[in-house]
Amino acid sequence: MAIPINDVKPGVTVEIDGELYRCLEFHQKRAAQQTRIKIKFKNLRSGAIIDKTFNTGEKIDLARIDYKQMQFLYSDQNDFHFMDQATYEQIALPREKIGEGAKYLKEGFVVNISFYGSEALDVNLPAAVELKVTETAPGFKGDTVSGGKPATMETGVVVQVPFFVNVGDVLKVDTRDGKYLGRA
Repeated sequence: MAIPINDVKPGVTVEIDGELYRCLEFHQKRAAQQTRIKIKFKNLRSGAIIDKTFNTGEKIDLARIDYKQMQFLYSDQNDFHFMDQATYEQIALPREKIGEGAKYLKEGFVVNISFYGSEALDVNLPAAVELKVTETAPGFKGDTVSGGKPATMETGVVVQVPFFVNVGDVLKVDTRDGKYLGRA
């Protein structure tokens, strides 16, 4: 289905020359009595970032993307294994498709995986996850100069936390930037 280029906004997935791209940024510029639209896309198969410029009035093919809730089962050296919660069908995604999100996945997490037909494209993590602290230095009372301390979470990710956080605490961590959000 073709849509006007003006309808492409961040998060929309389109098909260009047989490749799938997700819009990251959208900018309109008026120059010499003509409006140009510059869009930054991410190729969902290769991960490459491209910039394309369009004229207003052009149309682009909208890609039909389906989302399935799947439970993370385990990872091995190369792949992450997920199970469809409705059909119990299992799929394996290569580490490259998970990207930085891999450091927030723990067994049992339910995530949304986007599909184009039967091809799994990427994993959409929730904005925040709850992780248990497995290692951190004890905080010293009154030490507020340094602003925090590093804590290693159960998945291996290291997060800057306040001094009152101890081993065994369960914390909310932002998956977009890896920052401490609070206790769970």
